[in-house]
Amino acid sequence: MRRGAEAIEALEESERAATAPARKQRPFNLILSDVAMPGMSGLELLKRTSERFPHVVTIMLTGYGTIEAAIEAIRSGASDFLAKPIVDSELRLAINKALRQQALLAENKALRESLDKRFGLGSIVGSDYRMLKAYELIEAVAPSKATVLMTGESGTGKSLVAHAIHQLSPRFARPFIEIHCGSIPETLLESELFGHVKGAFTGAHADKQGRFLAADGGTIFIDEINSASPAMQLKLLRVLQERRFEPVGSNETIEVDVRVILASNQSLEKMVAAGEFRQDLYYRINVVKIELPALRERTSDIPSLVQRFVEELAAEHHRTIAGVAPDALDAIRRYPFPGNVRELRNIIERAVVLARTPTITLADLPPHVQTDGGGALPSELLTLMGKSPGAVDLDAAPWTPTPLEKALEEPERRILLKALKANNWNRQSTADQLQINRTTLYKKMKTYGLDRMAG
Repeated sequence: MRRGAEAIEALEESERAATAPARKQRPFNLILSDVAMPGMSGLELLKRTSERFPHVVTIMLTGYGTIEAAIEAIRSGASDFLAKPIVDSELRLAINKALRQQALLAENKALRESLDKRFGLGSIVGSDYRMLKAYELIEAVAPSKATVLMTGESGTGKSLVAHAIHQLSPRFARPFIEIHCGSIPETLLESELFGHVKGAFTGAHADKQGRFLAADGGTIFIDEINSASPAMQLKLLRVLQERRFEPVGSNETIEVDVRVILASNQSLEKMVAAGEFRQDLYYRINVVKIELPALRERTSDIPSLVQRFVEELAAEHHRTIAGVAPDALDAIRRYPFPGNVRELRNIIERAVVLARTPTITLADLPPHVQTDGGGALPSELLTLMGKSPGAVDLDAAPWTPTPLEKALEEPERRILLKALKANNWNRQSTADQLQINRTTLYKKMKTYGLDRMAG
């Protein structure tokens, strides 16, 4: 048996050898240490190895077995504490128990790393200033119990953010439960959230546990809260305030410890003003608000998102895809993405599956993305994009009766956007180039939502 200093030296050497290319030595898994040793005591060795080599488990041995010494050893990180003389069967049992504990810790660590990769903050891609602000809020609110309200269009990644908050919180090992109010009929939503007892209503043939109880100790994510009825809003208000509820058909009150994250794809402020959403519930859930921008408002993030999805989906579908051709990426960047990040992921998945070469080409994209989602492009926009207007046969395009003012909105929006980008969002330079005054430009930017895209 080595003394304390020699043991630490041996551990360090084994760690270095394990990471060397030759891998001639495996790292130690287990330490058997006496409490009383010359120089460094066994307890001091235990404390040092617990800090520097947390993956190594330790069993303490002593000829002076006392309850106090055993308690101190366990508190310091020992897996077990055995009194001399050592019985072989007890030692084997202690070693097997310690190694099982070590394997479980390693498995939990691997699972946590896998979840962090899939749902942690690193899984959310974007360097747009709006996303950077969201990252700061996620990291700040995650360790707390505060209720979080997320807003943004469908497909902007609200579920991913909710997962990230849960993964970064002290509740990460507890359940994460997700429910979408908009996809569940009003008559069943209360039962889904709070559960029911047998016979509570027609079809209730057995007791059912609700989502709130299933999330006890963890996090519940309630998406599309804007679709909840006034009656359901009132029930949710009570649960959020008191953290207790009664299952449908039961008089028994259940208390839960749940972190609540909610999301809406509509403006709750406008719904409150219109009398469609309870003001008291809005104030109760609007503790920390995270706004997720639409993808069209952060087009600079599209290349990095495309790269992430190509790598992820190529691995998932066992395809070798090196990247995306420049003209294909250009078409993707021009597309307005009404379905946001979710739609982008679906488009990349389709391209990964259908690609006939290691590079995704324009032909691998859906037709509506290839044509920028708007059919033939106007000659003014083609000129700004450096392309030849003669390549487009406007007379060949099918005619759909449309008011002229309405028909010109999308081409005008595209021209304004291209000109603003070309002038680095300088409004005066853009107005001069388009030969309109600055006030007119600003009004048009506001009409088309371009004012929110300005950095």
